[in-house]
Amino acid sequence: MNTIKVLLADDHTIVMEGLQVVLSAEEEFEVVGTVLNGEQVIQFVGKHPVDVVVLDINMPVMDGISCARRLKKDYPELKIIILTMYAQRSFVDEILKIGIDGCLLKNNTGKELTTAIFRVMNGSQYYDRLKNFNSSEEEVKQYKLSKRELDVIKLVAEGKTSQQIADELFISELTVQTHRRNMMRKLDLKNSMQVVQFVQDNELI
Repeated sequence: MNTIKVLLADDHTIVMEGLQVVLSAEEEFEVVGTVLNGEQVIQFVGKHPVDVVVLDINMPVMDGISCARRLKKDYPELKIIILTMYAQRSFVDEILKIGIDGCLLKNNTGKELTTAIFRVMNGSQYYDRLKNFNSSEEEVKQYKLSKRELDVIKLVAEGKTSQQIADELFISELTVQTHRRNMMRKLDLKNSMQVVQFVQDNELI
């Protein structure tokens, strides 16, 4: 029997190792590779046979949605399952439009991932947890971003420096930098530009 060849993409090593353990326990699956970002996914798929790509939505260099868009354009038969840490209702329309085959919350992975892979390989979609995804208003509360933090990141998105933001909001430059660090910590992102991309993608500003 031919095994289902799975490529895992996640920049969190502990998550990747956990997924490998789960899938390796099933004789029907073969984890053919593990990569850390979307660009590495594109390179790997171009060189190796893959049936299913399991993508984290937030990765450096190229995020999961951008990567999925490229894959579906170049390899329309390839199955794609998106993993996300947050129940972001606002990106669901986008991933459905791209044609992504399934979406799982990271806290539901494990046995559910094997179920999702079997289903998408049979030509169906896996969006069983969609009802658990939050509305846009609930998302803001879920991320625990304050109004002031959103004010700061909106000005960052406009290309303003920390000193310019401080002057406009009548706060200190140190306070601006603190807000930026807090947002990176809350969203588990590595720099302010990733925060800007995140809040824009999810229509939080």
